[in-house]
Amino acid sequence: MQIKIIGSHQCPDTLYALHVLAEKGYEVDFVDILGSHAGLKEYLTLRETDALYKDICGTQRLGIPCMILEDGTKTLSLKDCLLYTSPSPRDS
Repeated sequence: MQIKIIGSHQCPDTLYALHVLAEKGYEVDFVDILGSHAGLKEYLTLRETDALYKDICGTQRLGIPCMILEDGTKTLSLKDCLLYTSPSPRDS
């Protein structure tokens, strides 16, 4: 399973999620919001329009990492991400 992670290499929670998912064998498509203008725009659009961020808007929390599963499900919880997915089988 491939998981898109929107976050930042400067965020300890993002780094932890990337490490755990890689260690468990997930394919990760990482969007670094501080590494590219397109990545930042994608994140801001998501933050401004998705109900996932309703409790975060108006606070000083960023809401990263955001994990987007192959079926389009979005979560801010690594625990939930791991509960509802399984890694892609590795090629032998």
